[in-house]
Amino acid sequence: MKILQENDYSVAAIIIGCDVATIKAVAEVESAGGGFNKDGSPKILFEGHWFHRLTNGRFTNYLNRNISYPKWIRTFYNQNQHKRLDKAVQLDRDAALKSASWGKFQIMGFNYDKCGFDNVQQFVNAMYKSEGKQLEAFVNFIISRRIDDELRNKDWAKFAYFYNGSGFRKNKYDEKLAKAYKKHTS
Repeated sequence: MKILQENDYSVAAIIIGCDVATIKAVAEVESAGGGFNKDGSPKILFEGHWFHRLTNGRFTNYLNRNISYPKWIRTFYNQNQHKRLDKAVQLDRDAALKSASWGKFQIMGFNYDKCGFDNVQQFVNAMYKSEGKQLEAFVNFIISRRIDDELRNKDWAKFAYFYNGSGFRKNKYDEKLAKAYKKHTS
C-alpha cells in the first residue's frame, strides 16, 4: 500500500527513539502530510539554486530562468514542480534528480546516500514506490545525519537548522514543527 499506516510510524519511532507525533509533525510541515500528488506522483519541490550549483551554472540563462538560478528564491514554487523537474532532466538528469526534495519528508535528492541508496535513481524509484519507502529513507537520513537527538528532545530549532538549512527561521520551520507536534499529541 502506498499510504503509511499507524504501525509504520510506530516502527520508525522505535528506531529513532522518539514518539509517533514527532514523525507526524515533520511529515505535516514538510509535505502537508502526504507523500503523493493526486496523480500518484511523489510530491516534490524542485530547487533551481541547487540545479545551478550542481551544474556549475551552465544552464543558467533566460530560457531556463525557472529551473536554474544562483540564489534560493520561492518565485517558481507555484509552478508545476514535475514539469520543472522534467525540463531540468532534459539538460542533466543526475543533477536534476538531486535538485528536488522528494516525498512525504521532502528529502533532497543529493542526500540519496544518507538515505541508504547507492545512487540518486534508486532513491527516486523508492520515492515513487510508497510512503513506506519514503519513511525508510527519512529514518536512515535522520540516523546518518545524527539528528535523532534533536527529534527526541523536541529541539525544533536545531532540528530545523540541520534539516532545512540556515534559512529555517525565515520560513518559521521550528515554529511550524512545534505547532504540528502539539496538534498530533492532542
